[in-house]
Amino acid sequence: MIIKSFRIEQKIIVILIIISILITSIIYFVSLATDDELSTEEKKDFIKWVDFNVTATAMEVAYRLDVESHQNDNGVTYNWIELLAYLACKNGGNFKNFKQEDLTNLLFCLENGQKMEDLTKDLKYYAYYYESYQAVLGGFVGNYSIEVTDADGNKAFEPKYGLKAFLPIAKNYSFSHYDDFGNSRSYGFKRTHLGNDLIGSIGTPVIAVESGTIEHLGWNQYGGWRIGIRSFDGKRYYYYAHLRKDHPYVNGLEEGMTVKAGDVIGYLGMTGYSIKENVNNINVPHLHFGMQLIFDESQVDSPNEIWIDVYQIIEFLKKNRSEVYLSNKDTKDYSRKYDFMEDSLTE
Repeated sequence: MIIKSFRIEQKIIVILIIISILITSIIYFVSLATDDELSTEEKKDFIKWVDFNVTATAMEVAYRLDVESHQNDNGVTYNWIELLAYLACKNGGNFKNFKQEDLTNLLFCLENGQKMEDLTKDLKYYAYYYESYQAVLGGFVGNYSIEVTDADGNKAFEPKYGLKAFLPIAKNYSFSHYDDFGNSRSYGFKRTHLGNDLIGSIGTPVIAVESGTIEHLGWNQYGGWRIGIRSFDGKRYYYYAHLRKDHPYVNGLEEGMTVKAGDVIGYLGMTGYSIKENVNNINVPHLHFGMQLIFDESQVDSPNEIWIDVYQIIEFLKKNRSEVYLSNKDTKDYSRKYDFMEDSLTE
């Protein structure tokens, strides 16, 4: 009986040891999983969505204040994105509720020595609006040099500060558009329209809005002949689609190339809605222009893409159009008339 009891106790001890090992292992792996989850959450700490509702009027007001403050040299300079982010906090991100009084009060405080960081420290969503608007508009305003011709016909570069982003339709070419972002599309599958259609004539030169790198070039059954350009800061991806049949791009354009804001990159057309390349299946000639925001590379080519309504941006950019000329009679290609250099490209 004593031997039998001893054996039972041994088995119990072994079982308890095994249970103890299992519990310890479970706790260890749960701890690892929790650490991984925390690490993943830290990696996912970036903006997931942006509703860009800033009006062209508000952009124009903030832009003028920014530029004039840099020209006047009165000791106070404004950052138009900071101004817009502040106003967004005051109107809940809806610029239809924009009040001049809010801007006037802000300018008064800044002109009297108060700092933007102090004025915004208690505004809960200021950091969100600033980062969002910086992603949208970050490459639009700054220092640049533009080619000019004097009375004797000599060319030189003149340094400037101001708007260095261009309308995607060349100067002296007409177009029309309306706010069609979010409208329904049915080709291939039911989906929403994630851009702005600029209706014009076939062959109209299409312009690079901002300097950047060509990431995509070629045929897509939805966009036809299209171009995708990524801004140098990586935050903006510009999408130009439905380009002209047979001659969609300016001669020599390739993926991986750098283009400058205001360069001719292609020609308006009506290609797309076809698996077969080089087919006109769009009813009305137009340029589909879209802007995707990228806060993290996981948002590229995924269900997490952020496309914004660019209608108001197009309205704002109408003031800055790139003039072009027929530069190659053999290929019938156009080029910009006045060269352009950004400080960021020349440093």
